[in-house]
Amino acid sequence: MTDTGSEEAPIRVMVVDDHPMWRDAVARDLAASGFQVVATAGDGEQAVRRARAAAPDVLVLDLNLPAKPGVQVCKELVGADPALRVLVLSASGEHADVLEAVKSGATGYLLKSASTEELVDAVRRTAVGDPVFTPGLAGLVLGEYRRLASEPAPAPDTDQPGAPQLTDRETEVLRLVAKGLSYKQIAERLVISHRTVQNHVQNTLGKLQLHNRVELVRYAIERGLDDA
Repeated sequence: MTDTGSEEAPIRVMVVDDHPMWRDAVARDLAASGFQVVATAGDGEQAVRRARAAAPDVLVLDLNLPAKPGVQVCKELVGADPALRVLVLSASGEHADVLEAVKSGATGYLLKSASTEELVDAVRRTAVGDPVFTPGLAGLVLGEYRRLASEPAPAPDTDQPGAPQLTDRETEVLRLVAKGLSYKQIAERLVISHRTVQNHVQNTLGKLQLHNRVELVRYAIERGLDDA
């Protein structure tokens, strides 16, 4: 028996699209690139049901689905499992669609015009929590983060005695996240590994009892960390 204990487990991916040929092609490309495609689905209801059973790491999701729209699928699945990463793969570059996807919990948004190489890279980055957006959309999303931050939202009061305190490094990483930097850019800026950045973000989310990057950026901007 081959010893694979030292090998890192493949990223588990599920592909959701209502066009069978496109869905199969994406699944085939991802499998050929070393991902483990654990499920596919052709409509929203099926997507929710199969995702709960298959427990993928990354959901590659089209927005235009029969039975239940993609944003609702995203909202339900991420709400039930905040660790799930969702990469929207859509033909639409409409700002309203991008913002709706972000608000529903998507980690990234890629247009279907992307190359196979861009898709593979996007899925890998999405798996570790890095926000991936088709060029030109990242600034739009950061603007939406700022708008969300201006809205009143319940947040843990970390000024109370006994409240969780962030380390200096966690605060530094949080400040760069709020400025819109990717995990890779933060790692390069602080001369630390990508995985270390990811660990700091996960620790911060846990300490602040937040669930995703949108909430984290809102928290940081409310406290003026993006201007620091």
